[in-house]
Amino acid sequence: MHFNILRHIFCVRAPIKIDTIRTVCVVFFCPVLECWFMKEKVSGGLSGGPNQDKSLLYVHKHADSHRAESHDAPLEVNPDRLYFVTDPAATLCHRSLNPRRGSSNKPMCEINPLHPQPSTLELAVPLTEPALSPIYLHADWLSTALQSFDKTMSISAITRAPTGTKEHDVILTLTTKTVLVQSRLGAPVLLDCSFWADPSSPLTGTGFAVEWRYQFRGDGRLVLAYDGKSDRLSHTGEEGATLDFEALHGRGNASLILQEAKVHHSGIYICSVYLPYLQAQVAMELQVVEPPSLSIHPSPLPLTAQGQTINIQCEASGFAPLSLDLHWEFKGADGNTKVLGSGSLSSHRQLWDGTYTQSSRLELDTADLGRAGEVACVGVHPGGTRRVSVEINLIGFSSPSIEDSMAMVGVALVLYGLIKLVSWSFSGSGNNKTSLHFPLWLLWCDHESFNVYEIRQRTSFVSSLTLFRIRRGSYATKGKMKHTWNL
Repeated sequence: MHFNILRHIFCVRAPIKIDTIRTVCVVFFCPVLECWFMKEKVSGGLSGGPNQDKSLLYVHKHADSHRAESHDAPLEVNPDRLYFVTDPAATLCHRSLNPRRGSSNKPMCEINPLHPQPSTLELAVPLTEPALSPIYLHADWLSTALQSFDKTMSISAITRAPTGTKEHDVILTLTTKTVLVQSRLGAPVLLDCSFWADPSSPLTGTGFAVEWRYQFRGDGRLVLAYDGKSDRLSHTGEEGATLDFEALHGRGNASLILQEAKVHHSGIYICSVYLPYLQAQVAMELQVVEPPSLSIHPSPLPLTAQGQTINIQCEASGFAPLSLDLHWEFKGADGNTKVLGSGSLSSHRQLWDGTYTQSSRLELDTADLGRAGEVACVGVHPGGTRRVSVEINLIGFSSPSIEDSMAMVGVALVLYGLIKLVSWSFSGSGNNKTSLHFPLWLLWCDHESFNVYEIRQRTSFVSSLTLFRIRRGSYATKGKMKHTWNL
């Protein structure tokens, strides 16, 4: 069932419950495609303006679904640039070519005039039989290249119309749904490419050929070539590259399969399908992306006095492509993060597998970092952000505090007690029954704490020794031991 407003209604019987069946109708719209018709350049002279005209493609699945006389050309479109396309495979009716009304994102479409001719490619030469009548080729041919509004699909279509008419039939379409592919190193990759050929066309009876080519920065190579007429691979220029031959002949699936992604696979891949006198191709980009592995040397960092300079090195290895941003950060004990810059960066070095390494050397001044924190090396890469960190502990001296002043008084008292102890020991050595009953405090200090020993002694009995730690005004018992004093 069809209408002249470029839509189809497909009705199917779908079970709703065990004993209930109802008819479900799906409305399917084909888009009106806005395209640029690229006019052939005239040799000699200079063109005065853009060599292109705005055009419209009215697409429908069935030939009798639209009539040219039922459509009026918009004011900005030349009536000669209205085309009415019948696409039995509905490839040009894909939803990604039909954006929502009012959307600023529209599909890209370019139309070029086509002149069918025998291919000079050795792979496709056998497709053109000398006995094939060229009368069918005497028509108006167009080659249309489209890309969906979300940039996820590309289509190449070849259409034919009887000479002097605007009603075209799709003869060959080539589609890819992998316009841009990203893969991790070592993972399998599928580059999608599928084609449809009109079975009623006399050009589809003698077979087809498929070719995959690779391009990168001006260099190109043949990856794979398949002769569908004789069912053989005529060339395999890439190890691990293959096709699904059963799907190729059954569904027109000419997708390229790479068993294991490597760095040198990154680039542009072109899928080409040949029929007698015709060729269609689509391009796609493969990016092999591997994030870096980071390591810091030395790790752990040595204990450093505050104000000294530490030399730290961060090495990023095994990444691809080259684009990598290495920088340093410091996170203090208070939780605040400070960016330390990129340090001194080395040049890139390429490893045996095609990945790269780069290092950064940082001279870290610890004067303003506080007593503790965390130094991190951060690598920002198209494959993701990686970071590695190491703790830093600083030692140093500070100005005397109230506790320090109290400790100095304690030291003076201890010295006085020691002198009195020695004095009493000598004066009472002649009388063994003398009973000594007094407390003795021993104390020493360092830059962080004060250790205090309290000795309570009496003659001929076990006395106790208790260790206290004074730190920032707090006292905590560290331990207790017993010792026999014989005076």
